[in-house]
Amino acid sequence: MILIVLALLCVLSVPLTGGKLSLITKVRLRGLWLPMLALALQVVITTIAPAGHRSLHEAVHISTYVMLALFLLANRRLPGVWVMALGTLSNGLAIALNGGVMPAARTAERIAGLHLGDGFHNSAPVAHPVALWLGDIIPWPGPLANVLSAGDCLIFAGTVYLLRRVCAQRSGRSMHLTSELPVDAV
Repeated sequence: MILIVLALLCVLSVPLTGGKLSLITKVRLRGLWLPMLALALQVVITTIAPAGHRSLHEAVHISTYVMLALFLLANRRLPGVWVMALGTLSNGLAIALNGGVMPAARTAERIAGLHLGDGFHNSAPVAHPVALWLGDIIPWPGPLANVLSAGDCLIFAGTVYLLRRVCAQRSGRSMHLTSELPVDAV
């Protein structure tokens, strides 16, 4: 839930800093169905059917990061996308190295006040984490408790940069941005 709130804060930062949010409509995103499908699949494996086959859930989780990588690749010419891609690669690598689960630090979860139930979790402590420093190690306590990774921070930084570049008012002219790939590329 906190990730959604942080995304909304990224969007709200535009008008609060003098940008014009309507300029985002000038951006032509390629393969927009990919992150939408990835999000839907993550909701299915973590919320709708968390008790499913663990190996299948792990494979689906990894595949969602492949989808996100393809989306970012298709839109690589947009400002900030390379920062988002680095964050996504960081998260995807941590997940792949840990068998389909983002490794979470037990201490970060305790500080955040998280208590995981049964079923598949896209982020959870693992017995012998590989590259835990890429995992969810940043606690976010409070009513929207969560743990974040350095990759998450990079994704949000890239998003803010993209929004600021796209939505900045420049002497009455907006910046026309496109990923410059054929529509059927992805």
